[in-house]
Amino acid sequence: MFEALALARGDGRHARILKTIARMEVLIIDDWGLAVLTAAERRDLLEILEDRHGRASTIVTSQLPVEHWHEAIGDSTLADAILDRLVHNAHRLKLTGESIRKAAARNSSLDLTRQA
Repeated sequence: MFEALALARGDGRHARILKTIARMEVLIIDDWGLAVLTAAERRDLLEILEDRHGRASTIVTSQLPVEHWHEAIGDSTLADAILDRLVHNAHRLKLTGESIRKAAARNSSLDLTRQA
């Protein structure tokens, strides 16, 4: 999403893409927090969440605990604004247990440890 927005900023489609994202019924942000956001990404995310706040659903998946999201955003002022719109009115589901991928790999016939 951020790559598409960066390209759109250069060719004049940025505002149109932001409006398209704002109108989506559900926005899914997967693997949140893998890298610290750039200044442009922080501004885009804030604008997206502001446009969607109270109007549309946003789902975020992350292995990073919520208490570390502030650091992943990178700028304390924008982090406060982004998290206010994202976290404070959210339904949070914390999953525990082993990863499905790990369990599937262990049970797979491609698992070399079981083929000996």
